[in-house]
Amino acid sequence: MLRKPIDTRQLDLKEKVVQIRRVTKVVKGGRNFRFAALVVVGDENGYVGIGTGKAMEVPDAIKKAIEDAKKNLIHIPMVGTTIPHQVQGHFGAGKVLIMPAREGTGVIAGGPVRAVLELAGLKDVRAKSLGTNNARNMVNATIEGLKSLRTAEEIAKLRGKKVEDLLG
Repeated sequence: MLRKPIDTRQLDLKEKVVQIRRVTKVVKGGRNFRFAALVVVGDENGYVGIGTGKAMEVPDAIKKAIEDAKKNLIHIPMVGTTIPHQVQGHFGAGKVLIMPAREGTGVIAGGPVRAVLELAGLKDVRAKSLGTNNARNMVNATIEGLKSLRTAEEIAKLRGKKVEDLLG
């Protein structure tokens, strides 16, 4: 499926730092320390993206991660304040189960998954991490799950039917 590029200049993007790690490379002269950042950006209106960056200083790593996240934006189909259907995302050992919820429920999810769902603009959704608690894998699994969401209109079009025929 081809994706058309998203113009980030028109979006009012907010960013949230999910994780900052100090990584070490051992060389002949000692150890080299760098910082790796994992950042989620979103407009709280259906667009969300994740990015990673690595640099000698924390602010530079965050800046690189934000630029990377803007390049990886995806659009999420929403039904009101929730998602159209239950979905499970996989990435590495990370599995995330994302379920729609009634209005007023709020975002019920763990740390990294919560950041993605909130910046995507979902207000009423439940999520459960089933695999690893590695932040990077959880965030990627959440994005994979959100990518696989389909609206009733899209399914009806694929099957060559009307939405009323599907819903009964």
